[in-house]
Amino acid sequence: MTLEALLAEHAELEAKLADPSVHADQAGARKLGKRYAELTPIVRAAHELDQARNDLEAARELAAEDPGFADEVDELTRRIPKIEEKLTELLLPRDPHDGADVVLEIKSGEGGEESALFAGDLLRMYLRYAERQGWKAEVLDGTDSDLGGFKDVTVAIKARADTPDGVWSRLKYEGGVHRVQRVPVTESQGRIHTSAAGVLVFPETEDVEIEIDENDLRVDVFRSSGKGGQSVNTTDSAVRITHLPTGIVVSCQNERSQLQNKARAMQVLQARLQVLAEEKAQQEASDARRTQIRTVDRSERVRTYNFPESRISDHRVGYKAHNLDQVLDGDLDAVLDALASADRAERLAGG
Repeated sequence: MTLEALLAEHAELEAKLADPSVHADQAGARKLGKRYAELTPIVRAAHELDQARNDLEAARELAAEDPGFADEVDELTRRIPKIEEKLTELLLPRDPHDGADVVLEIKSGEGGEESALFAGDLLRMYLRYAERQGWKAEVLDGTDSDLGGFKDVTVAIKARADTPDGVWSRLKYEGGVHRVQRVPVTESQGRIHTSAAGVLVFPETEDVEIEIDENDLRVDVFRSSGKGGQSVNTTDSAVRITHLPTGIVVSCQNERSQLQNKARAMQVLQARLQVLAEEKAQQEASDARRTQIRTVDRSERVRTYNFPESRISDHRVGYKAHNLDQVLDGDLDAVLDALASADRAERLAGG
C-alpha cells in the first residue's frame, strides 16, 4: 500500500474507534485497535517529515534575509534524511505474526542427560526473559529427566496487552539448534562436552485459517504427572492429541479439567499446523524472504553457549558476547536486537 493509502486507513480506523457502537463487538474492536496501533508510528513519522520539510523551507527563506537562521537550516538538513530513513523502515512489509503470542517447545538432543539439563537451562532463560518483559509464561507440558532437566517441554508465552510488536516479534529468531559447551555434572574427568537442544517457536494467531477434521485426531487421556513421574492428579485430566495425517503430537496437563487441557492442546495443534501450511506455501512460491518459517528450522544450528569462556555466539549474524550468566538469566535483548537489526537490513536491501 502507498503511504497515502495507509494515512487514509489510519484516519478511517480512528473514526471507527471513536464510535461507541464499534466496541459492542470486543473482538472486532480489538482487531481494529491492533491495526490502528500498527499504523500510528507510520503516521507520526510522516507528519514529522512533513513538518520538518515545511520548517526547512521557511528557515531557508528567513536565512536569505538573516544569516542567523543558517544554523537552523543546517540542523534541519541533517535531520530530514534520518526521518526519511525511519519512515522507510516503518513502511517495510511487516511480518503478519509480529503482534502474536507464541508457543515455544524445547527438546533435548545430542548429549543425553546433559542435553536435558541444558534444555532446562534454556527454559529458565526464556521464563526469565518473559518475566523481564512483563509477559505471562505458562508451562503446558513437559517430560522430566532423571537429573532434573527436561527431555521436552512446551511453554505458552503471552503479552499482557495488545501491541504491534508482541512476543513473536522478539522470540521468532530463537528457533533452531542451540549448542552448549561445558563440563557436564556427569563428567568425572573434567572434560568439556558438546551437546545440543532444539527450540521450536510457533505464533498463536487469533484468526487461525486451519480447519481441523475431528476424524483426523486421536485423543488420549491420562493422569497428570509431576517431577520424577509421580501422579499429581487422581483423575485422567491430561490430554494428548495426535494429528494422524501429519503425525504431530501435542499434550497438555496443567489445566484443572480434561476439557480445559483439550482446548489448550487444540490451540497448540492449530498453531503448529498453521506453520506447516505457511511453510508449504512458501516452498511452492520459492520465496526466499526471511519469515517465521526460517526461524523454526529445526536443523539450523543457530547459537553456541560456551561456559568455560562465558561466551554466547549467534552464528547467523556473527554476534559474540562474554556475558553468558546474564544471558541465561534472561538478559537476551542484546542478541535479539542484533538479529532484528540484521533482519531489518536484509529487508531494506530487498533480500
